[in-house]
Amino acid sequence: MVFEEKTIESKRVFEGKIINLKVETVEFPDGTTAYRELVEHPGGVGVIAITDEGKIPLVKQYRKPFEKVMYEIPAGKLDKKEEQPLVCGKRELQEETGYTAKEFVDLGYIYPSPGFVDEITYIYFAKGLEKGKDNPDEDEFLDVEEFSLDEVRRMIMNNEINDAKSVTAFLKCEAMNLFEGE
Repeated sequence: MVFEEKTIESKRVFEGKIINLKVETVEFPDGTTAYRELVEHPGGVGVIAITDEGKIPLVKQYRKPFEKVMYEIPAGKLDKKEEQPLVCGKRELQEETGYTAKEFVDLGYIYPSPGFVDEITYIYFAKGLEKGKDNPDEDEFLDVEEFSLDEVRRMIMNNEINDAKSVTAFLKCEAMNLFEGE
């Protein structure tokens, strides 16, 4: 079976600072048509880090779409689609937590919401951390708290941590045994 949708028409309806919105008319393999509302996003990076003491620093910040405070791994958007994800990850780790890392492991990437957003989120694991001064963006109001592996695992299972990049990063690290010895 053919699953491809052929784009017949594409119209950008909004251009924003971070995202753009477009509406496309698509044709299905059987010849019928439909509309797709799509969000264009430059992509982002998340970094799950572990201290020499075996603690994972998490960012605690308010998230307007859900009207609540959430715990997440340090993360941010690519300045532009051409920016190297590791460069962005190093910057975001330092800006949000004050940490720099001696070693980064590429954990791959995820499509956070592939039904309507073209965002790709790249994920890294960082260790060999050195603490410096954090430097959040002027529009970021956040705290950093550090948790043990058991605490993070419990928080994920209790839906206290439930954003895709953070859960995926933790599970990939566990599956790859990256926390061993911590």
